[in-house]
Amino acid sequence: MRLIVVVTALLVGSATMSLRQQSLENSSIRQYNGSTIELMAQVVTDPTKSARKVYGSTFSPQNYTFLARAIHIEGSLGIFDLRIPVRIITQDSHSYSLLPGQTFSARARIIRSDEARVAVLALLQGDISIITPASRWSKGLGSIRTGLRNISGTGDAGALIPGMVLGDTSKQSAQFKESMKRSGLTHLVAVSGANFAIVSGFVLWLMQFLVRKLRFRLGITALILLAFIALVRPSPSVLRAAAMASVLLLAQGTGRARDSLPALGFAIGAVVIADPWQSRDAGFGLSVLATGGLLLFAPKIISYLSRFVPKVFAEALAPSIAATLFCSPILVALSGYISPISVIANLLAAPVVAPITILGFIAALLTPVAPFISHILIFIIRFPAGFIGLVAQRASHFPVLSLGVGMQGTFRILLIIAIALSMRLFLKPILRKVIAIFFILLLLATWVHRFPSGDWQVAQCDVGQGDSLVLNLGSHRAILIDVGPDSSAEDRCLRQLGIREISLIILTHFHADHVEGLEGALHGRNLQALWVSTNSEPQVESQHVYELVGKTPVTIVHQGMHTSIAGIMHISVLWPETSVRAFDTLPGDGSAINNSSIAILIETPDYSLFAAGDLEPPAQSQIAPSLHHVDIYKVSHHGSKYQDETLMKILKPQVAIISVGEGNSYGHPALSTIAALRAGGARVVRTDRDGAIALSARGHKISIRTSKSGLDLFR
Repeated sequence: MRLIVVVTALLVGSATMSLRQQSLENSSIRQYNGSTIELMAQVVTDPTKSARKVYGSTFSPQNYTFLARAIHIEGSLGIFDLRIPVRIITQDSHSYSLLPGQTFSARARIIRSDEARVAVLALLQGDISIITPASRWSKGLGSIRTGLRNISGTGDAGALIPGMVLGDTSKQSAQFKESMKRSGLTHLVAVSGANFAIVSGFVLWLMQFLVRKLRFRLGITALILLAFIALVRPSPSVLRAAAMASVLLLAQGTGRARDSLPALGFAIGAVVIADPWQSRDAGFGLSVLATGGLLLFAPKIISYLSRFVPKVFAEALAPSIAATLFCSPILVALSGYISPISVIANLLAAPVVAPITILGFIAALLTPVAPFISHILIFIIRFPAGFIGLVAQRASHFPVLSLGVGMQGTFRILLIIAIALSMRLFLKPILRKVIAIFFILLLLATWVHRFPSGDWQVAQCDVGQGDSLVLNLGSHRAILIDVGPDSSAEDRCLRQLGIREISLIILTHFHADHVEGLEGALHGRNLQALWVSTNSEPQVESQHVYELVGKTPVTIVHQGMHTSIAGIMHISVLWPETSVRAFDTLPGDGSAINNSSIAILIETPDYSLFAAGDLEPPAQSQIAPSLHHVDIYKVSHHGSKYQDETLMKILKPQVAIISVGEGNSYGHPALSTIAALRAGGARVVRTDRDGAIALSARGHKISIRTSKSGLDLFR
């Protein structure tokens, strides 16, 4: 009988998947691939802002994206009425205010999409015309979401509350999400099964005072859960979270875990039949495994831990341990690492999750009718929400165990589990302890010698096609020369280097590939001073920089300025001149701005260093006479072919660092530049091949370590 059930389920699932796939592939809209059509569609999900990408000195325009249901198209091949999901991308800022249920029309260029859930990608051209306004129901839900977003405030707490309560992640920065991910708290970034379980559990608890029969209490709770789904938006991730929460609710309400296992199987089948693409979604796998771990393994962990610690602590630790163990294979495949500190971080965060969720939910519902009460509730939960942000920030500084992404990582974690089980089953206790101690000592040794290790003095972050040089001042303090194009990469690098305080940032010029990562550099770190160039172009970038640094002292530096740091580091500004000089324009991103780059000479008892942003040959030749041999040269303009040979001969560095993105479209670094540097005796290291670079110096003797050399299990 069980075999028949399993085979039937597989046949139903396969048939459903096949029918959905065929409907997308055979849709009439696909025949317009590469063409422009008149599109009428209905909004399905809330529009979100796409992350802006930096391309050299500039960045992409702001795009908005959302899912829609195409209902009418007109093109060269005819007129078609249909109902098919499409992915919309537009630069019309008015689209950000669209609500699910609204119908709009626009001209759109159709492109094939790799996204499994949609038939095509529709790139809207021009403005959107609204055909049908949002319903009162949709407007009401939208006002609740907007109200909570507006009163939640700023900072990590203000970003976390809308996400935890209503799944609104629009205020969360990439750095915040990265911190939550590294600390093992990423499930709190948006509404998850736990949040649904908390809300439904709270409602079920309230119902016991109003309704006597369990069946009615569960029914009313289920209806409120449906309303909650509508409020947080019925996206695939929300629907699966609700399904898993329903299973936990059944277990909690009936007190019979055995009944919840068939319910889990039913929930999995129902979700996959309703949305077959969930079967390919790693998030669905995580939800199922986490729920299974809580039902099957958490009780055993409680029983085992209760031998050593009070039961209350065992009950607090068990859910996190069970979920982490069950989800580890998929987590490693997705991220490439495991956070050893995640259990502790979850233990610290667990007590405040329920108050934030419940009070935040009540505050959201009251925003349209009693905003004063909502403000009071938000004021209360900002403290625990800020505490979660603080835990994530501190925990993210701990190294994570790197196992590789994809199947490589999955194989390694499964191998570790298999070895552990084999040891448990086949080895004597004393032998198990000896082997376990050996592996622990091996991991500790790897942790101690992880990149950058030792007393490094200079580091080049791997930030892609951009620049970010770090000068170590000791005691977790540093000077930064540029901050790269990617906030997440910059934050990740500084975390890896252990930098928590920034004494000075020198932004050589305001091109995006040198300054756009500033937000990541400042994430969780204090900045004491900022140096900038005499040329404030492009204005959009310089204004953004000034907004981010706030009241931090800013100095516009020029040729002839000097300063000393702690009496051992002397910094000389060799360029730019007090006024912007006009040189011949070279092909590229903007010679006038490049030739306004700050060029500095740094001298310490152990090393000397020269760095000059994107300075080009005309300006390089002007400062060459004032230079001499240096130990380290951060090669200008990502090692492009535009270099002054006389300058390189004068510098004659021991080590030449080239910060460059892998596979960049500029052809950086140029072979001629590398050859000239090597001819002068320099050892050339480059971030596209070597990853992040750390240099140690003793008496002007430089040693090099890179993040891609050797075995680094921790990062």
